[in-house]
Amino acid sequence: MRQRMIRCLAILTLLVVITPWGFGNPAAAEEQPEKGDTPDMIRQAVKAAYAQIKPALVRIKVVSIKHSQGREVKWESVGSGVIITKEGHVITNHHVAGKVKRIVCTLSNKEEIEAHLIGTDPLSDICIIKLRAQGKTEFPVARFGDSSRVKVGDRILAMGSPYALSQSVTMGIVSNTELVMPKLFWPFKFTLEGEEVGSIVRWIGHDAPIYGGNSGGPLVNIKGEVVGINEISMGISGAIPGNLARDVADELIRDGKVTRSWIGLDIQPLLKSLGQKKGVLVSGTVYGSPAEKAGFLSGDILIQLAGQEVNIRFAEELPIFNKMVMGLALGEKAEAVVQRKDKRVVLQVIPQEREYIRSKTSELKRWGITVRNLSLLASKEMKREDQDGVLVTSARPGGPCGLARPRITMKDVIVEVNGIPVKNVEEFLAITDKTIKDKSEPVPVVVAFERKKEHHLTVVKVGINELADPGREVQKAWLPIGMQVVTKDIKEKLGLGNITGIRVTQVYGNNSVEQAGLKVGDIIVGLDGQTINASEPEDVEVLPAMIRQYKIGSESELTVLREGKEIKIPIKLERIPKQPRGMRKYQDDIFGFTARDVTFIDRVQEDWKNDQTGVLVEVVEGGSWGALAQLAINDLIFAVDGSPVPDTAALERMMKKIVTQKPKSVVFQILRGIHNLYIELEPTWDRI
Repeated sequence: MRQRMIRCLAILTLLVVITPWGFGNPAAAEEQPEKGDTPDMIRQAVKAAYAQIKPALVRIKVVSIKHSQGREVKWESVGSGVIITKEGHVITNHHVAGKVKRIVCTLSNKEEIEAHLIGTDPLSDICIIKLRAQGKTEFPVARFGDSSRVKVGDRILAMGSPYALSQSVTMGIVSNTELVMPKLFWPFKFTLEGEEVGSIVRWIGHDAPIYGGNSGGPLVNIKGEVVGINEISMGISGAIPGNLARDVADELIRDGKVTRSWIGLDIQPLLKSLGQKKGVLVSGTVYGSPAEKAGFLSGDILIQLAGQEVNIRFAEELPIFNKMVMGLALGEKAEAVVQRKDKRVVLQVIPQEREYIRSKTSELKRWGITVRNLSLLASKEMKREDQDGVLVTSARPGGPCGLARPRITMKDVIVEVNGIPVKNVEEFLAITDKTIKDKSEPVPVVVAFERKKEHHLTVVKVGINELADPGREVQKAWLPIGMQVVTKDIKEKLGLGNITGIRVTQVYGNNSVEQAGLKVGDIIVGLDGQTINASEPEDVEVLPAMIRQYKIGSESELTVLREGKEIKIPIKLERIPKQPRGMRKYQDDIFGFTARDVTFIDRVQEDWKNDQTGVLVEVVEGGSWGALAQLAINDLIFAVDGSPVPDTAALERMMKKIVTQKPKSVVFQILRGIHNLYIELEPTWDRI
């Protein structure tokens, strides 16, 4: 049973991996007559409510990011949102648009408009983006209702873009107005960026079906008012209450962030064994926190805070207390009354600003790691004395930090580079820039890092290793044919007796071998009187190895079986063309692909014309801009932004120019099989 519940949490967040508020007139809304229960009247009420919200519905397509194995990984996904100001502010979920590189919104009239992030709050899972309006456009607005008046049994509508489809609506009833994650799910907690969403959110539970892509879409009452923002589904659907969403959105629009108070108090609902009827149990305090400084002790019963009575007997009541604490005035004394054994004690606590647990994560390509600053809460969780240093969140295998001995890995804290203290990511970047300035090769530096209580030193070669030109290969003689071994089974079926040899599968055109008359199907059994001892598939290199012993241009004689007859064919041995491993390569770390120059064999196998130019894609990194644009291995890039690409040297020059100019998009023209395609890469030009 427990395992089934845990499995259902896989669909908790519903994102598909593809103050001038419009509140309206609440009084006018209350004056609307109650809708009847007949099917026709319900249908009319739904149509009326949908008509009010539909113009403000938005489908949100994003390029989202996460950080893994020392890299920033990008992918496309889709969620929903609703416009809440005439200027074009859209409310959605943090998990939809809070960590993105690009946002494109589709309005109800099918118009596509780009948007940008205004502010996001992982703790409530609310995010505000703003449509990039042209001119003085005013957008249609949805109005909020009072979610505190929502009751179990109320009819509601869930609107959005399930599975990235066009805007749609489903209907249900409110089933719970105090939905929380039950203890049965322990140790699971619904967290975003380390923030426990359920610590302040009591979801509105309802049975209107919502699916992947509905995240961020509005939950609407029958009057056409937004009373929630849909977020989760686990058999029952869950929406963030509209009043909470509206308050967070208001602050994000005004300040770009949400400011909350923190006192560092750990609390639990009252234990049954205490026999206490009022208050909340203080289980402990965070070291160095305002609560510890104020004198709170484990086992205290907090019965009053800042003049408000406290009564937490059930888990459903914890979010109420947490929101109360987070709403305390920063820097101002708040009086707390606690029951300590048989007496009451009055304490004075001074709240400080609450930081998010996780700061912004950055990818540092030159180090092969992703990092972030240490927040106050994160540093305390790690039992560190201060917030100095840079926290490594992941490291790329084979990258500079991954190759160091000892290597730097996840959860290490970098504190010094070449003896220079590192306090934060900004200082770390400045030190890096100064260290590698004007250097063409990776630079070794001494790095001090801390792993829990241990202090380590290591040497990291900082920088990106350019792909070396393979230079000239040793030139050897070559027989320009494709071949296979004549195995025992083939000999038996063809009645070839005990001969050993190589069967010709292809004769490469325009060379001396073709002119000599060698044909597909010929079986080569001898070279200048030497037997070709090849009888197993792995012996396919026997003849090429014999050929390589000759000088280029040598004249030799092949003994060939053709239609049961043995014939002699004189040939002149040619120079072996460059192999793929010997071709010059270009590695693009910004767009995430590697390409090489084209070989003779490539042209033969792909049947390209001699005048076909381009470079062949060998690697496309998952989650890169190239992968997002659907660039693929074996694509032939033959033009960039309309300019021909003759080879990798030319491609490198073009891409360096593009990095300097930072255009909004780059167009590759490629050949994929027999198809000519245009691929549009749309990067965001962050600091590399």
